Amino acid sequence: MRKFAQFVLVSLAAGSLAPRISAGPAQSKPEPVSPATAPATARRDGSHDFDFSIGRWRTHIMRRLHPLSGSNDWADYDGRSIVRPIWSGRASLGETEADGPAGHLEALSLRLYNPESHQWSLSYASAGGTTSTPTSLTVPTVGEFKDGRGEFYDTEPYNGRNILVRNTWSDITPASIRFEQAFSEDGGRTWETNWIAVDKLIDAPESPASQSAATPGPASPSTAGGPHAFDFEFGVWNTHLKRLVHPLSKSTTWVEYDGTTTVRKVWNGRANLVELEVNGPKGPIEALSLRLYNPESRQWSLNFANSAGGTLAAPSIGEFHNGRGEFYDQEKFGARTILVRFVITQSGPRTCHFEQAYSDDGGKTWEVNWVADDTLPPGGASP
Repeated sequence: MRKFAQFVLVSLAAGSLAPRISAGPAQSKPEPVSPATAPATARRDGSHDFDFSIGRWRTHIMRRLHPLSGSNDWADYDGRSIVRPIWSGRASLGETEADGPAGHLEALSLRLYNPESHQWSLSYASAGGTTSTPTSLTVPTVGEFKDGRGEFYDTEPYNGRNILVRNTWSDITPASIRFEQAFSEDGGRTWETNWIAVDKLIDAPESPASQSAATPGPASPSTAGGPHAFDFEFGVWNTHLKRLVHPLSKSTTWVEYDGTTTVRKVWNGRANLVELEVNGPKGPIEALSLRLYNPESRQWSLNFANSAGGTLAAPSIGEFHNGRGEFYDQEKFGARTILVRFVITQSGPRTCHFEQAYSDDGGKTWEVNWVADDTLPPGGASP
């Protein structure tokens, strides 16, 4: 299924990202609470509505094998998921694995809170699902909690047709959660449920420090790229970055920041999460990047977000050649559409260099607007 549903919600962050990125460290599990109830007219702060989901869960999933076909054939799966907070709970990342007679399922989900709209966006990737893949994130499902129930909607193509998708969280207690996904092909007048997950809490998640598997040793720059192109970056790094305050304006005013970048393996190594937290004269920056590998194209997609906006930028796509990673996308900047280039190089066994640049002439010239240098300190733990 498309969003391997409640399976696994994951918060990702990317280190040394561009102005569109930034993320704070995960915290220990807060007391489980249900989303607050407020009058429909109130614009309340919903940034902690998903706090109830933080932890390790035992998951039972029921999946309709052939949605919107008239079939009532279902498959059952049992497994586990873990949900970790990001940005003090304003984002979260979940990972799930489950098995059943119909096969093996894996899923991840990135949840981001938008403080302006007071809504959450949920983006999924899965292996063994219905409309999502393990190589890229789905379009975000957007919504909010009201009266203890979360409802989130989007439109997606399914079997050549465009349909509505609804995700709901309900029956929330300190020790259990119910998630459902449903499709509608008549504009929301009727809905067919195709995914039900009931989760039972095992315990709170490990602290970031206890998640360390080993201290990374000096690694050689990745010359071949591929699924292990980012392995050299796993760890907790000291970050110094410079940001051009007004890109594409002929300005030469830069500001500097210092902080940390944490890069951890996700989804058994087929993805990784970067979290950036820095501070400087212009204030703090929190950013994240979820990186997914596509084995067919042998390329990576880098999915950026920052805590101020709470939404994902267009993914940057690219790969490593001879120790240099180049990733490109097209974005709006003001009223114009521009090209964006993100470059990653490993300048030494314990140092990394990052640059972001914009081009408003189709790539003929590039203006660098973001430069970050990461240094792995002695004993930098690998998360």
